[in-house]
Amino acid sequence: MAGPRDSAERCSCRNTDCVERPLRRLFEGLASGVAACPWPFVLVPLLLSGGLGAGFLFLPQRQANDIEGQFTPTWGPAKAERDFVRRHFPPNDSERFSAPRLPTEGAYAALIAVATNGTSVLDAAAWAEVLRLNATVHDADYERLCARTADGCVGPNPLLPPGWGHVAPPEPGSLSFPVNGSVFLGAALGGVETDGGRVRTARALKLMYYLREDGPEAQDSRQWLESFLQNISSKVAELRLGSIQVTYFTSLSRQQEFERNTKSVIPLFSITYMLTINFAVISCLRLNCIRNNTWLATCGVLSSGLAVLSSFGLMLFCGVPFVVTVANAPFLILGK
Repeated sequence: MAGPRDSAERCSCRNTDCVERPLRRLFEGLASGVAACPWPFVLVPLLLSGGLGAGFLFLPQRQANDIEGQFTPTWGPAKAERDFVRRHFPPNDSERFSAPRLPTEGAYAALIAVATNGTSVLDAAAWAEVLRLNATVHDADYERLCARTADGCVGPNPLLPPGWGHVAPPEPGSLSFPVNGSVFLGAALGGVETDGGRVRTARALKLMYYLREDGPEAQDSRQWLESFLQNISSKVAELRLGSIQVTYFTSLSRQQEFERNTKSVIPLFSITYMLTINFAVISCLRLNCIRNNTWLATCGVLSSGLAVLSSFGLMLFCGVPFVVTVANAPFLILGK
C-alpha cells in the first residue's frame, strides 16, 4: 500500500500546485514516450487529418450563403410572425395577386426609367421609350410566370397596361398626385412636380414585374430573374434609348451581390494566411541557436493547419452547412 502523501503534495492555501504537479508528471511521461517512439505520433495525426479532410469533397453541396439564414436567428420572433401572417393571409400569385398581402418582398424585377436632360418621363419621346422597354421585358416566358389577377398579368405600373399594348402618355394636369382616383401613384412616379395637386412633370417612373413564387413555377421564376440580370444590360443597349436612363434591381440582386463578394474575398484569404504564417514563424527567429524557436513555430503552424483541416472536414462529413464567415477561424487559431 502507498504511504501517506507528503505534506508538500497536499492541497492547501499555501500549496496551490497540487493540480499542476501531476499534470506536469503526465506530460513528462508523454514527452518521454514521444522521444522514445516519435513516428506513431507523426504519422497517425497526418493520416487522421487526411482522412477527415476528405470531407471537403462535400463543400460544394454544403455551402450555405443565404443572407437570412446567416444573419437572423433560426427561431427568431420575426420568422414566427411572418409564418403567422402567411397562414392567415396566404398570397395567391396565380389568381389574385396583391403586393400588400406578401409576407416577404416577393419575387420581382424592378426597372426605374429616369428622363434625361431635365425633361419629364411623361413626355412623348420618353414615354415611347418606356413602352419599348416594357415590351422587351414582357416576353413569352414572363407571360407564363408572371403574378396574375383576374385580368391577366399584374401591370408593372398603374399607368401602363399589363401586356404589350400601346397607351398614350398622360396629358399634363390629367393626373392627381399622390392619389389619382383610387390608384396610389406615390410609388410609381418619382421627381414629381405638381400644380394644384395635379402632375405637371415627373422625372422617373418605376416598373415592377412580379413573378409567382407559391407553386411549381417558383424555380422557373428564379431562373427567369437570373436570366434577366444577365441580359438586361445588353437588351437596354440594343434599344438605344436616348430620352431615358434605366437602372434595375431584382429580389435576387442582394443575395447575388453577397455571394459575389464572398467569392472575391476568398483569394485574399490565401494571401493573408501566408502573411500570418510567415509572421508567426519569423517572429520566433533568433540569432542565438539556443533561443531560436523557428522549428517550434513551424510545428505550431502545422498543428493549427491540421486542426482546421480535421475539424472542418469532420463537420462537412456530418452535414453541417459551411458559411464563408467561418473562414476566419484559422486566423483565430494562429493567433493563439
